Amino acid sequence: MDQVAAGVHQLRIKRFVNVYFIETGTPGEWVLLDTGLPGSEKEIIAAADQLFYPGSRPEAIILTHGHLDHLGSAKELAQHWQVPVIAHPLELPYLTGRALYPPRDPTVGGSLAFMSRFFPTQLPNLEGVVEALPLDDEHPPHLAQWRWLHVPGHAPGQIALFRLADRTLLGADAFATTDHESIPAVLLGIPKISVAGAPFNYDWQQCRQSVATLADLEPAAIGCGHGPVITGPEAAAGLRRLADNYQLPAQGRYLHEPARTDASGVEHLPPPVEDKLPRQAAALGAGLLLAGATWLLAGGRRKRKKTRA
Repeated sequence: MDQVAAGVHQLRIKRFVNVYFIETGTPGEWVLLDTGLPGSEKEIIAAADQLFYPGSRPEAIILTHGHLDHLGSAKELAQHWQVPVIAHPLELPYLTGRALYPPRDPTVGGSLAFMSRFFPTQLPNLEGVVEALPLDDEHPPHLAQWRWLHVPGHAPGQIALFRLADRTLLGADAFATTDHESIPAVLLGIPKISVAGAPFNYDWQQCRQSVATLADLEPAAIGCGHGPVITGPEAAAGLRRLADNYQLPAQGRYLHEPARTDASGVEHLPPPVEDKLPRQAAALGAGLLLAGATWLLAGGRRKRKKTRA
């Protein structure tokens, strides 16, 4: 675990995704932010027991959004600890099986987009477990020292958390603190504030605006859904550079027209862009099969010639 700021600890799951233990300000009380990948519950429980005390449990689980790498263990943890899961109301259709997120976009390019073709689309159903974040209170439940901010574009109801007292920002997937397009950088935890989750970003203008909103906070310490903790002057400076030079992708389904969502789910999708990779892979596979067959036939002819000789 790494400390982001006073009373805030980051646990990295599988070197890829982060969860956060946030103390409420009352001794022994804390909140879990996000739950990592499916099957992470034992690791998270063990970390909580080590950080606080054996058998410790949070006041609640708050989800920044409902993508699989953030809600993966929510149901198991909620049942184990007997605590509620809280998410923005715009996330509830996806968390309760009533809707699917806008389709991922592998045509946006990059290593994460390539791998996204193989990610599952179905999510654990949190019906009866998840509760709506109260929109009439800027403070998340149990976290009176923090504000939540709506930062959509990557997920309709994505939220970030900010503590003004020491300018600590937990930015979810509005951006990343490592280069999402570099597998070695992600696995090694090399710090770099960058665009996050490109194949899952369904509204690039909202993504850019969300980063600008968070950059205006001038954070002194940052933890995100992916990447290491960044503190000191580089936190605010790096986020400002990203906001001022936010690079849109060169291609992709949502580049020129976003998906539109509402309280019930996806309301409109732009037409899909042709994904050429499966066709190219099929052509490559056919070529390899043909080459292999030709090689086998040629070998057979040589063997027959030697036998006759």
